[in-house]
Amino acid sequence: MAHPIGTRDLLIKGGRIIDPSQGLDAVGDVLLRHGVVEACGGMLGTPDGAEVIDATGLVVAPGFIDVHVHLREPGREDVETVASGAHSAVAGGITAVCAMPNTKPVTDNQAVVGFVKRQGENAGLARVYPYGAISVGQRGETLAEIAEMVSAGAVAFSDDGKPVESAQLMRTALEYARAFNVPIAEHCEDMTLARGGSMNEGIMSAKLGLKGIPAEAEEIYVIRDILLAKRTGGHIHLCHLSTKGSVELVRWGKERGINVTAEVCSHHISLTDDAVDGYNTNAKMNPPLRTAEDVEALQQGVADGTIDLLVTDHAPHHYDEKEREFADAPNGIVGLETALAVNTTYLLHRGIITLSQLVDAMSCKQAKIFRLPGGSLARGSLADVTVFDPARSWTCAPTRFKSKGRNTPYAGHAFTGQAVHTVVGGRLVYSA
Repeated sequence: MAHPIGTRDLLIKGGRIIDPSQGLDAVGDVLLRHGVVEACGGMLGTPDGAEVIDATGLVVAPGFIDVHVHLREPGREDVETVASGAHSAVAGGITAVCAMPNTKPVTDNQAVVGFVKRQGENAGLARVYPYGAISVGQRGETLAEIAEMVSAGAVAFSDDGKPVESAQLMRTALEYARAFNVPIAEHCEDMTLARGGSMNEGIMSAKLGLKGIPAEAEEIYVIRDILLAKRTGGHIHLCHLSTKGSVELVRWGKERGINVTAEVCSHHISLTDDAVDGYNTNAKMNPPLRTAEDVEALQQGVADGTIDLLVTDHAPHHYDEKEREFADAPNGIVGLETALAVNTTYLLHRGIITLSQLVDAMSCKQAKIFRLPGGSLARGSLADVTVFDPARSWTCAPTRFKSKGRNTPYAGHAFTGQAVHTVVGGRLVYSA
């Protein structure tokens, strides 16, 4: 079954259309027909029988995309399924997600890639694009069957959750992926420095008596992978960067024309390792929350375009797992339903980025860098639209999440900015 397409025309009326793919920022209408954008901009008449969304006072943007999520299916359907994750995505205004391959079994062959893709289509909510693993079983030893997985629908490759420790294997992966024009996405972590660590190495880890993970554990792999991309001409995409040094290294690579792109998670531009105080396992993630200086550098990296994408690294866990002692608790938080709010609250309303930059980093650039459909409201584009209110105030209540996961450090936080309507394939799939 293909992704369902809206049968009626849908007119989104009177909103502020922001579409960096067309350099557009103007009040007007968007008409969606047969799963694509029929017209965008100006005041359009209402076709007979059309469904109408009044977007007065709201922002109308190309559907948001998140290229870094963990949907846990197959294998951990108790904590999330493709369907519950897709529901969580549309509740956060996200119309498409890329599902990481650290499932059980690992998504390292065309059968599992095909399964994840079909589960996404059957859910009929956000579009789901599978990642394939770089190595068989994510063991870092043998290159997985990249060609077969591309033909089954894999859009990128990563061993996320684990670094590719062999520089030779990473080099081979970059060379191989180049032939298929797909990115290799790397979890940058030198395990010889990071192993046994459970938070950022610094004043807070010393205070809590926890083994820390130094910034250099990330940065050593960042520069290694940038140099391998330079050698191979392959596209390296650096996942969930967390340190000031990483931003500087990506800037260095981009200045030299190396094919490197980078992402940052909402939590890394909004929280520091102070959130761990009191052994708060909902603030435990990998890479860990860092210092105020790192947060500022990451924010500036988004502002100046060094960091291309704003993602979530959505990672649901069971309540009992997060209730363990801090060092033993799993890494990760849920993020699909808070990402827009965190980004508007901490970046937009503080004047660090503009609305246009926000939409670019959450939609247009995601589609462009991962070569996905969408990311534009130009005529003929996919009818995936996010309508949001950057001024809407709300308080985060995890019990209301559509995700099965409740593991968030933002419980009780006051936010400004929320998705109001989410449209996929010309179909209204979510309204706040």
